[in-house]
Amino acid sequence: MSSPRPALPSPLRVVNLGLEGFAQDLAAAGVPVVQVDWRPPAGGDPALAGLLARLDARREQIDRANDAAIGRVVDGEPWLVDCVPAGDALGLPARVVLHAGPPLDWARACEPMRAAILCAIRYEGWAADDDAARGLVERGEVHLEPCHHRGAVGPMTGLITRSMPVFVVENRRHGNRAFATINEGLGKVLRFGANDETVVARLHWLAADAGPLLGAALRQAGGIDLRALMAQALRMGDEMHQRNVAASSLLARALMAPLARAEGATPMLERLASFLAGNDQFFLNVAMAAGKAVADPAAGIAKSTLVTVMARNGTDFGIRVSGLDDRWFTAPVLMPLGLYFPGFVADDANPDLGDSTIVETIGLGGGAMAASPAVARFVGAGGVAEAMRVTEEMREIVLAEHPHFRIPALDERGTPVGIDVRRVVETGITPLINTGIAGRKAGTGQIGAGVVRAPLACFVLALEALAETLAP
Repeated sequence: MSSPRPALPSPLRVVNLGLEGFAQDLAAAGVPVVQVDWRPPAGGDPALAGLLARLDARREQIDRANDAAIGRVVDGEPWLVDCVPAGDALGLPARVVLHAGPPLDWARACEPMRAAILCAIRYEGWAADDDAARGLVERGEVHLEPCHHRGAVGPMTGLITRSMPVFVVENRRHGNRAFATINEGLGKVLRFGANDETVVARLHWLAADAGPLLGAALRQAGGIDLRALMAQALRMGDEMHQRNVAASSLLARALMAPLARAEGATPMLERLASFLAGNDQFFLNVAMAAGKAVADPAAGIAKSTLVTVMARNGTDFGIRVSGLDDRWFTAPVLMPLGLYFPGFVADDANPDLGDSTIVETIGLGGGAMAASPAVARFVGAGGVAEAMRVTEEMREIVLAEHPHFRIPALDERGTPVGIDVRRVVETGITPLINTGIAGRKAGTGQIGAGVVRAPLACFVLALEALAETLAP
């Protein structure tokens, strides 16, 4: 005699995998149901699933490498220590223009990038007008190079030339340094491809007055602990990419007394103070240099699948991976989605650009959206609930929670940090990035703000290279 079948639970409870329609029908019938958003690994692609399986065979080695890499990111101690000309800080020679993103040929550059490069050449005095500047680039007499190749980062177009002042961030845990220019403020600025004489005049003021004064103040202060400042700003509603109001205020407060004590400060202090007070994005460039300073020590760890760089130049999106040295993996950059300033629409926008995605690699920006629901509304991504959802989604593709960057609204959980190539490809979830939106037409400047996704193709290429590198 066969044993009786076990009775079904009463009342019936259901877990539904995949298609939501089944769960909706059950819920409509009054049956308690839990919907699980399950998807086959790598979207069901057998080739990619095979690559993931090959890497899984080396899981213990990869996990050890990733533990070392993410440890270097989260234990970094970035300090803002100086502001000096890029020629001195980076050893940057004349006739070199650093730009955001992966390597870029002039022929493929977007219009805002081209306009900014020509403006930077005029600013340096290498050419009198755009036609002469363009000739220098086309003849190879001016060399274009990514900021990341020199230990630097730049927002949007990201341009750095030798006389531009750069902030110097020192990672006191690992001894390396990173650099970024002074944020110009909003409106028509070089980083958004604006290129008229007001842009050049502001750049000269930053080089002649603001940069030297900020450098003197930072040296007088003995540096500023950025990790502590950023952790505090996160608690005050910043995510340090699109929203930097709190961080900029905290930095200005830390600088006020040293600025006042700096030798020869009096004639310049009023304008600089007004500039700081009116620039809510002042901290962005500092956050980027801090991100570069803490991410760089994690590079070059064999077998690690950690993403150490994400960057875009308006044409390509590129990533670098710890275990693959300095190789770039690129794909066409995507268009941001968001809100536009009055008079502008989506057709006026340029594809995404800038090195500011470095903050997403260290647990800030889009992944920290739950700490900054105001940003979610500002960029058109919804409110508190959507901000929480984004942060939870980013946890699916990272290696850890940040021990220092914590979100009060999530019971002090750390922000998701350490983007893992394997998890991106396995889940199909790509990093979400908060970003400004530049006008497509040269000289327009910023026209809005929004969010954008990293293209999956970059991560697929990196996964293929990892599988080849780690093949038995």
